[in-house]
Amino acid sequence: MLKAAGHKGVNTISLSAPITIHRKILFGDCDPAGIVYTPRFSYFALEATHEALTALLGSPSISTLNNMGILTPVRAFDMEFLAPVTWDDELKLDVRVSNVSQQSYTFTVQGFVTPNVTAFKASITYVTVAADSKQTIAIPDHLVDALNGKA
Repeated sequence: MLKAAGHKGVNTISLSAPITIHRKILFGDCDPAGIVYTPRFSYFALEATHEALTALLGSPSISTLNNMGILTPVRAFDMEFLAPVTWDDELKLDVRVSNVSQQSYTFTVQGFVTPNVTAFKASITYVTVAADSKQTIAIPDHLVDALNGKA
C-alpha cells in the first residue's frame, strides 16, 4: 500500500491489482523488419493510462475530465525498453496508479509480450490544469476518489 496526499487529506492507493489492457500489434506499428517503431511504445503506454482511467472513472476519461473543466498534460514520462515486440504480438499492459499528490498523479505501465517477457516499463505523470486559465489546480475530489479506487 502507498500513502498519497490528496485533496481531502491522505488517501490509500493499492498497487496489488493492476488494470489490464490488451493490445494487438498492427502492421502500421512496425518498421519494414516487423519490429515496433520505438515512438509507438509511448502511444501504447499513454493509451493504456487513458483506458485505465476510463475504468476507474466508469466513463470515458478524456471527455469526463473535459466536463470537469480540467486538462491533464503530461509532466513527466520515463520509459525503459526491455524486449523487442513484433507485428501480430499481443501486448498485455498492466497499469497501476503509483502516486497521487495535490496537483498531479502518476501511472506505471508494464507491457508484456508473454507472461514471462516484459517488453517495456513506463511511468507517466499527469498534472491537473484548469481548462479556462491554464493554471495548475488541485485534483478534483471525484478524480482523487477514482484514482484511489473509490469512485
